[in-house]
Amino acid sequence: MAAPVVIRIRSFIKDYPVVKGMVTYAVLWPISNICQQTIQGREQYNFVEAARFSIFGSFVVAPSLYAWVRIAGRLIPGNTLKIAMKKALLEQVLYSPFAITTFYSGMCLLENKSLEEVKTEVQAKFWPTYRTGICIWPLVQTINFAFIKERNRVPVTSVVSFFWTVFLSYMKQKELKRSTLKN
Repeated sequence: MAAPVVIRIRSFIKDYPVVKGMVTYAVLWPISNICQQTIQGREQYNFVEAARFSIFGSFVVAPSLYAWVRIAGRLIPGNTLKIAMKKALLEQVLYSPFAITTFYSGMCLLENKSLEEVKTEVQAKFWPTYRTGICIWPLVQTINFAFIKERNRVPVTSVVSFFWTVFLSYMKQKELKRSTLKN
């Protein structure tokens, strides 16, 4: 009985590979947020915050990352180390600014913040986040583009994304603490 269900799920994921990333990020992002909350030493977990991370990871990050990996593969075809380095550099110029801006904007909107608050947060957090990311992602994506098959690139990125999302959660919370202290 269970075998036909498993076969259907595998077939669905094969037909719609973005779903694999969406499911992965729907679980990965809230767990990363909960880890950050634990590191921070919160007495009670904020599960609403974790749910926002799940929604954003699943419905924004996974599809955009899936699209980016496919676009990069078409813009610069091939899997040699030199080509992978070009793709990683292109990602830092094109995708990373989009991803960082979308993260802060999207999370603010999920928190029902005003457009002015969205703008303020993006301006305050973009450059510190970008500078940190440029130390991590070019190496990760060079390895990913050079040695990993296309269908597995989003899951491989997900592993590093776990730690990256802990950092993003920290940056997001750091902003909230500053705002709380000012008010």
